[in-house]
Amino acid sequence: MELRQLEYFVAVAAELNFSRAAQRIHVVQSALSASVSKLEKELGVELFDRSKRQIALTAPGETFLQHAREIINTVQTAQSSVEGYRDRLTGTVTLGTLMSWGTLNLPAALEEFRRLNPLVTVRLRQSLTGSAGHLDAIANGQMDLALVSIPSPPSRQIALHELTHEPMVFVCQSAHPLAHRRRVRLADLDGQDFIHFPLGWGIRRLLDANFAAAGVQPINAYEVADYAIAAELIRHRLATTVLPISAASRFPDLRTVPLNPPLTWTLSLASAAPETVSRATKALVDTITRHIDY
Repeated sequence: MELRQLEYFVAVAAELNFSRAAQRIHVVQSALSASVSKLEKELGVELFDRSKRQIALTAPGETFLQHAREIINTVQTAQSSVEGYRDRLTGTVTLGTLMSWGTLNLPAALEEFRRLNPLVTVRLRQSLTGSAGHLDAIANGQMDLALVSIPSPPSRQIALHELTHEPMVFVCQSAHPLAHRRRVRLADLDGQDFIHFPLGWGIRRLLDANFAAAGVQPINAYEVADYAIAAELIRHRLATTVLPISAASRFPDLRTVPLNPPLTWTLSLASAAPETVSRATKALVDTITRHIDY
């Protein structure tokens, strides 16, 4: 039984004439008659008495008419219930984030996105394994987008869109011997107590690579997953570290010194291959890229 059969039957019941019913619903009479006959055969009863010049509903037809109208009304109500969603984005986007967003105003981007797309849920997620953890989550489909700090994608299945970049600075307590240098070299940190971050973090990968290239071996006295904790350790003269300048600016009581040669921290937006990205995810990418403060 199809909805169209019910609509044809109700039209004939209203007109009690196949020709007028066909004109009313804009179908040829033969198709209408065939549809009603097929419905009667499926039900095993005659819905119309055709023995007289003027057709009439049979007793089963009268009963069936009530239910047919209810079904059609229910379908129409169901169709109307989703009209408010037509051409509007829906779904869920899972976004991985980092300890530092650089010059990206992420809260403002999320606020605008929710205002423009109230039917989309954005789930914000952090990972103790930083960029590496986010990239793994995107690769296995557990995450749609992620802010990462890596220079190039690890595979062709992951696309990177650079958002912003900034210099990194040496961070120490004001009484530290290097606090008033114009520039600090990585070589100056050889053998010094240093605050590192977890292995999967982009900042850790960047520093490890540059320390190795310079033949420098700082003492990894502390490993933390929070910039605020690192700042507290620095305040108590326990160690120093290197941070993106936007992250270091959160702690104005600490000294920041440029590096020589300079190191650059890059923030990118990672996603799956473009052809597999949902409309809601693409819309969030567009919104995020509009909220970079240059």
